Amino acid sequence: MRAGIILYGFRLTFQQILDVGASGILIDILTLSSTFMLACCLGRRLLGLDRETVWLIGAGSSICGAAAVLATEPVIKAESSKVAVAVATVVIFGTIGIFLYPFMWREFAHLIPAMDAAQYGIYTGSTMHEVAQVVAAAHAVSPEAENTAVIAKMLRVMMLAPFLVLLGMRVRRTEPTREGHVRKITFPWFALVFMLVALFNSFHLLSPALIKNIGQIDDLLLAVAMAALGLTTHLNQLRKASLRPLLLGLMLFIWLIVGGGAINLLIMHVLR
Repeated sequence: MRAGIILYGFRLTFQQILDVGASGILIDILTLSSTFMLACCLGRRLLGLDRETVWLIGAGSSICGAAAVLATEPVIKAESSKVAVAVATVVIFGTIGIFLYPFMWREFAHLIPAMDAAQYGIYTGSTMHEVAQVVAAAHAVSPEAENTAVIAKMLRVMMLAPFLVLLGMRVRRTEPTREGHVRKITFPWFALVFMLVALFNSFHLLSPALIKNIGQIDDLLLAVAMAALGLTTHLNQLRKASLRPLLLGLMLFIWLIVGGGAINLLIMHVLR
């Protein structure tokens, strides 16, 4: 899993940040932070879910789907059954988004005068779960929407590393040992290496063919990690999770569509 997250950095370049501009960066930051905070509030206070499940679903919904869930697992030391539930949740609603977002473009985008294909692409990239899901949904709109959607999504993926570092600091502060000392946690070095790989990739030193091959290896590693997760998870563990994790995922999905849309419109209006 850690190797898969590190190789994920070859999908990114720091030049992509400059391409989306200040508005795209601000939209991603606000959408990510608001979604994760909402997950914590709704999951813990309203639904009564355990902290690890809430954090995993919140990370997957606010950043980059299953990859974010798998990257968060070693930082918070979550059980495999909770990871499996979180992955299933973000995959289900992200898949629904593949069909829903193009439908919303056809039916509602014309009602917003300032909304064009490029801006709708930023909206798609800043609110959908998985990279592949973003590509599929934006491609159904237009090539212009696809390009801006991928850039906005890649920027969210880049935020995975600082997110994991901050989450690790949070865990360290709130998890005392039995002796009353603060529990030592493992620093997510793979997240730092992930950022360094993205920085290296920004110099375009490797050929496109090699980058494509690395991407295929990365897809395989992440697929193996999720398959291994399935082998260590039993059906009775998933049954015990009840419908509450799915309900949390649904509420976050609705927030990403409605609240994320409001954030996009607000930032576009302010920075226009």
